[in-house]
Amino acid sequence: MARQRIHNRRASRGSAGGGASWISYSDMMAALLLIFVLILSYSLYQYFSMLETKTRELDQQTVQLNLAQDELAEKEKTLIVIQADLDTLQDTLTAKEEELNAANLILISKEDELAQLQAALTVKQADLDAATLKLEEQRLALTNQARRIDDLIGIRTVMIQDLSSSLAAANLKAAVDPNNGDIILDSTVFFDTAKSAIKEEGKALLDSFIPVYLDVLLRDEYKDYLGEIIIEGHTDSSGSYNTNLKLSQDRALQVALYCLDMPSLSAAQKARLQQILTAKGRSYADLVYDENGRENAEASRRVEFKFSLKDTEMIEEMDRILNAE
Repeated sequence: MARQRIHNRRASRGSAGGGASWISYSDMMAALLLIFVLILSYSLYQYFSMLETKTRELDQQTVQLNLAQDELAEKEKTLIVIQADLDTLQDTLTAKEEELNAANLILISKEDELAQLQAALTVKQADLDAATLKLEEQRLALTNQARRIDDLIGIRTVMIQDLSSSLAAANLKAAVDPNNGDIILDSTVFFDTAKSAIKEEGKALLDSFIPVYLDVLLRDEYKDYLGEIIIEGHTDSSGSYNTNLKLSQDRALQVALYCLDMPSLSAAQKARLQQILTAKGRSYADLVYDENGRENAEASRRVEFKFSLKDTEMIEEMDRILNAE
């Protein structure tokens, strides 16, 4: 259609008398324009084709990039988890190292304690050895003391037998306790009620009793064993304790003084008696009771003659041995 128009224009121009050169120029321009349009169209086609291709490639690359980014994000998440696990493991390792250090410190401390305990054990063993040796020495000493006490017990038995036989031979009605050798005399024979002065009847009893009593106890064979002769005064429970204590003490003292002043005793006996004689008042601390558990007032009012051997000193010595450090 365009070509027809050009041709028509050329015919009219030819008919109008235009030149052939103008027609050629127009055709050339039209051809160039057509070529340019074609080239431009082809170029645009090529451009859009390439653009479409590049767009598809870009989309693919974008998809791949997104996938790579997603994969990277997943890897970053994994890396974060791994890093967290690594941090946890590092914390655990640090804690274990601290525990190990603490355990090492405890081990060192325990080793020091063990060394101290070992040293203390060595000292204790030495103390034990010394204590064992000392215990053996004490055992031997106690064995010797026990043997001496057995001897004293045998001596006491012999002395009690001698007292009983001597008093019986002298027709003195004084009962000797077979266990300890105590002799009880009725205080009514010696004293009036609430009095401490010895009655004549009491003096007569002492004059006959004391020589026989001392003749046995002061024998030479008993000299190394006899420790003490005790005169005890006892009352019943009538009156206050303090009053009876003074009364019993006064009575025991009067009997002791009378014995020391006896003219029938030799000077040696008196000297020996001064060394070992003791007077004690017991008030009503040691009452006598009947079979029904009632106080026997008459029996409670009494004077007792006792003797002790030197076993008390030996027992004290044994206590010292046992308690010695």
